[in-house]
This record gives sequence, C-alpha cells and structure tokens, in this order.
Amino acid sequence: MKYKLPECCKIFTVFFITVSFTVNAYSQIIYQPYSYQFYQKLNSDIYSTGSALHTAIKPYCIADSALKLKYDSLLHTDLHTPKKSWLHRILFDQHMVDIKKEDYTFYFDYITDLQLGREFQAGTSTNLNTRGYQAGGTIGSKFFFYTSGFENQGKFANYVQNYINTVKVVPGQAPDRSLIGQSSIKNSSDWSYVTSMIGFAPSKNLSFELGQDKTFIGDGYRSVLLSDYAANYPLLRLKADFGKVQYMAMWAYMDDQRAVTFDLNKSGPSNRRKWGVFHYIDWNVTNKLSAGFFNALIAAETDDKGNRHGFDFNYINPVLFVPSLGPGGPIPDHALFGFNGKYKVLSKTTVYGQLLFDQSTGSSDTRTAYQLGFRGADLFKVNTLNYLFEYNTASPYTYANQNPVVSYANFSEPLAHPFGANFQEWLGIMNYSVGKFDFQGEVIYSRYGLNTNSLNYGKDITQADNVSLPAGNASTTQGLATSLKYAEGTVSYMLNPKFNLRVELSGLYREETNNLSTTKTTLITIGLRSSFRNLYHDF
Repeated sequence: MKYKLPECCKIFTVFFITVSFTVNAYSQIIYQPYSYQFYQKLNSDIYSTGSALHTAIKPYCIADSALKLKYDSLLHTDLHTPKKSWLHRILFDQHMVDIKKEDYTFYFDYITDLQLGREFQAGTSTNLNTRGYQAGGTIGSKFFFYTSGFENQGKFANYVQNYINTVKVVPGQAPDRSLIGQSSIKNSSDWSYVTSMIGFAPSKNLSFELGQDKTFIGDGYRSVLLSDYAANYPLLRLKADFGKVQYMAMWAYMDDQRAVTFDLNKSGPSNRRKWGVFHYIDWNVTNKLSAGFFNALIAAETDDKGNRHGFDFNYINPVLFVPSLGPGGPIPDHALFGFNGKYKVLSKTTVYGQLLFDQSTGSSDTRTAYQLGFRGADLFKVNTLNYLFEYNTASPYTYANQNPVVSYANFSEPLAHPFGANFQEWLGIMNYSVGKFDFQGEVIYSRYGLNTNSLNYGKDITQADNVSLPAGNASTTQGLATSLKYAEGTVSYMLNPKFNLRVELSGLYREETNNLSTTKTTLITIGLRSSFRNLYHDF
C-alpha cells in the first residue's frame, strides 16, 4: 500500500517556510532546562491575569517576553563584580567562562552534586558523587545551543535501590552500568547522564530544536500526558507561536531494554528501539483561560524477529490529530490523546487539569488518567510564598499495551506519571524564598494496587495488558492494596544562581504499607548541589 502525504501537511509545510523567512530576527534565545524548583519561582509572572504567556510546554526558550525580566532577576544576569577575585566571582556571581559578543555568546560551568546521607531505618549511609558541566550560548540571533553532562556514582535509600534493582535504571536518568555488566565499580550505582540541544529560530514565531532531552506538558508538578520523569531521549522538537495559539510537534527515539532482543549488527544484541510522535496545541482563549489538545503515538522500530516496521507518512506529519493509518504488521502502533487546561481564578492563582484517553490496541476497556490541581504565588500576600496542590489518578492498564515494546515508557520508565497506572495520588508543595535561602516542603498520600498471586493488576505499564489478568471488571487500586505516605523538607542556601550552586539540607520520611509488608525510610541528606534538572525520588 502506498501512502500519500495528506494535503493539510503540505499546507502546513508551506506556511512554516513562509513564516521562517518573512519575519525579522529578534534577540538572542536562552534555553532553560526544566526544573520545578527553579520554574516555580516564575509563578507570579506566568500565572498573572495580566500575562498571556503559554505555560504548558517545558523547557522554555526565553527571549523577547515579559518572562525575560523575571528570569534575569533570578539569575542576577546584570551583576558585575570586577573588583572581586576570579575565584570569588565563579563561586558566587558569574559563570566560570562567560563570553558576550555582538554576534555570539558562550558560557561554561563546572557542575558538582556531592551528597552524604543517613538512612536511619536500615542503619545505612547514602552518598552521591557527581562531576559534570554545563555550557550554552548563541550564534547570531537565530542559533542557540545548550549541553550538560554528568558522571555519577551513588548509594541510595532502600526504596530507591529496590527500584534500581528492578528497572536497572537510576530514576529518570540512565541505566545503572553496575547492574548491566558495564562497570567495574562495586557496591555502588554508576551511570552517565547527558543533555544536549541545538536550536534554530528563524523568527520569534518558530523554532526547531534537535538533541537529547525531555519534554514536560502541563501546569502541575506531575503530568498524565507527558512528563520529564523517564530518562532522556533523542528528539526533534518543532514549536510555533502565533499569539493566542502555540503548537508543538516532537519526534523521539526511545529504548526498551526488556523487550526480546536480536542481533542488530555484528557487535551483538542491543536494546529494542521505538519511535514516539507527539503533538500539542495550546490555545489562550483569554488571558485567564487556556485549552490544550494532545496526542501521542508509539511505534516499534521492528517486530520480535527484527523485521522493520513499515513506514507511514503520518509519523512525520506536523498536524495535530491526524491519525496514523499504519501499515499494519505484528506490532500495531499505540495511540493516546488528551486535553490540558488552566483557568486563572485570581491574580497569581490558577486552577489546572488534564485528561488522557488510551487507545491501546485490543482493549475494550475505557482507560483514562486525569489530573486536577491549583497553584499560586505570594500566598497571604507574602512575596515568593508559592504553593501547589493536586490530585492525579490513572485507571489500571492505562499506558500499557498487549505488545510491551510500545508501552508508554522509555527504558521501562513511565513517560507520564512515575507511578505508572492503577493509582490515586494527592500531593502538596510549598516553597518560600527569602534572600539567598530557599525553603520547600512536600507531602504525598497515594493508594495503588500491586501485582500479587502472579496476576497483573495494571500498575506496571511495561507488562502485557492481555496476559495473567484477574477476573471481573478492572477498578482503580485493584490488586494488593498499598498506601504510600511521603513527606520531605528542604532548606538550601544559594551560592551562585548562574548554575544553581547551593548548600542543601533535606530530610524525608516515606512509608509504604500493605498486608504483606511495611517499608519505612527516614533519611537526612546534606550536600553541595548544582545544575537545573529534576531528580525525582518522591515515588
């Protein structure tokens, strides 16, 4: 069967090319990696009723917008201390290397993340030893780049180590080389983590970004559409901004280390690969109300015998909600779609929500996930006192598939909520900054159903959703009823905002309980930390 590029795709292509070469250049772009800890400091600006900014697609590219002034104030970009020593400046005020010319810019920083902790329940110590870098810059007003890389070794609290032993991946980062026979380090996790992006913005309306990173869609702390929880993946991201409408198309290349492998080349077996295609369009109906529409498609690169998936032009179409016809084959594609919205009920106070539908092949059940929350800034008129409260849930088997290689996951980690499916979660986060001090508290209560008696109750989205299922209709939290209580408090003192260098003290308590066991964790950690990235351990 031959596939013809839809006429609407041709129209979009001509339109994008026209926009690219008819709009004047604009000021240099800053690619800001996504981190909740940093981004929530922008709340008062991006969620103000006077702002018409699109907020759902992260990371942000910061250029000509009202956000630039707030961003500059947080990073102290206008700070100059020439009378201080070079060591003082790079520790407290500036990048290690910072070059600003009329036609290009460049900065470079050495990154460290050194932590020591004590887990009191097990009577063990934890540690993290990270050495890395970040670098970024611009060439002219249309090209930008950002990269960061980290070499890591660490020992973790009991529940995190159990996760790593099961998934073989350090949460949200990369495979643990010590568990897959690629490291000589003993009694410690060993992994690398790299982000690398280059971008071309022919106009302030359009940008193309290529590299290895993550994308987060939503206005909450979690996302049931697409989050930054799983490990980084190669991607090509197109973003277009037409005032009230913002559009994103992304093509990603992902791994599944659990699927049946075969010899891809003479070097031997390798992970199975899959393609992800994602579209999101955000419409600012008014300054207060926005509505977003999302769809995603996961396609296996090959079947279990190494036969390549047939090609479908819809995999490269830039149009939202054009369905994949698919050339068929032993592993059909996995399609999902959903909605994202927010309403600014008051100045600096926003209600937000998401709804996802999973069109998994072979399923007759309605599989959904949704989110409802509210967030705001300057609570009780206290400047920089920010807060967020939200509820998340996903019905059993959501994001899963009868062919696990096309589950909604990368390296067996969920692309949406870290709990996978078959859960309910309530969480709250408050943050307060004063001077160089930053205080954050987080609480979570969750209920979910674990597998038991060799039955799949739908929480692990990497398991086939048509094998070893319990009798009867599926219901959320079915299976081994388990509750999770989590609380964490963090105090940090900022040393250099340019690369988020800070001294940090944190304490957490976690308790997971069901009829078979109770796992408790009480952990105190102190460290010298830096970088802009989310490192999740609240699961």
